[in-house]
Amino acid sequence: MHELILDVGDLAETRFALSPLLETVLSLRIWHQPGYYVRQRPWLAVAARGLGDLDIALLLALVGPRRLVPDFLTPRPGRPVTDFTAELDRARACDPDRVAADIRAAHAGGTLPDMLRSGLRRPARLRDRLADLLQTYWTATLAPHWPRLRGVLEADLRYRASRLADGGAALLFADLDPAITFHNGRLRTRLNIPHTDTRTPVTGRGLCLVPTLFVNAPGTPNNPDHPPMIIYPARGSATAWQPPPPAPAVLAALVGAPKAAILTALVQPRSTTDLAHLLTVTPSAISHHLKTLHAAGLVGRARAGRSVLYIRTALADQLTP
Repeated sequence: MHELILDVGDLAETRFALSPLLETVLSLRIWHQPGYYVRQRPWLAVAARGLGDLDIALLLALVGPRRLVPDFLTPRPGRPVTDFTAELDRARACDPDRVAADIRAAHAGGTLPDMLRSGLRRPARLRDRLADLLQTYWTATLAPHWPRLRGVLEADLRYRASRLADGGAALLFADLDPAITFHNGRLRTRLNIPHTDTRTPVTGRGLCLVPTLFVNAPGTPNNPDHPPMIIYPARGSATAWQPPPPAPAVLAALVGAPKAAILTALVQPRSTTDLAHLLTVTPSAISHHLKTLHAAGLVGRARAGRSVLYIRTALADQLTP
């Protein structure tokens, strides 16, 4: 059990963010236990083809016996939506002593693989080699799919923001994950790690909640002294590996294929950016089609914070099975 103690100020500073580097590093665990990560297996099949002859043995060695990964490669995001290259640059600048400590912590309770043990004789060089490999691995396995994956993660962020706005922290944490409970300022996370009980006051450092597509249960940094962060399974993660459903042929014949694809995707409210990511077209093209669909009474729109969300009208629902 990991317990975070939050006061009123800490609750006010609780925020959400997503991290492409964290997704990349957590995805390494899928290769070790594909039978456990059933929802992610469709990605694994595609990623294996994308890798080709790339040797990722050193990256896979980072995953410890309890599926832990080094903290320096999963830092708390500094912004709501971060950039992979910027995050990797932070990892490249990490102090070599911390690199060594974090790698050993990830393998606590087990034996450090030989390739890591020999690499830690020169931790700065090992750090740089790992960063280079992660860049190549990201490009081959995740970058081609990132617009769709990011769309799922951002949808989770919007849902959580609405929960917080509707009912405060109690409603926010009520369905974050079954393993997470919140009562009297104490946020408890059940971890699948035996003999691990920690209590950490947040004390003004703020709490960051990070949805991810590559976990089945929530987790925290290995070192409780690191900035407080909880990763948790994103809502709708299974849909991340599925392409958008094809638009009905009759609808496409009526309004054209691009507009039909948009109407089919608007089974839930989405922004122009969401639709562009999901359908892999430019935001300007989406905006053009949405303007026509809105004028025809097929989509409605409403402002949510800084975003404008679009949704099908009742008329469009009759046209879209």
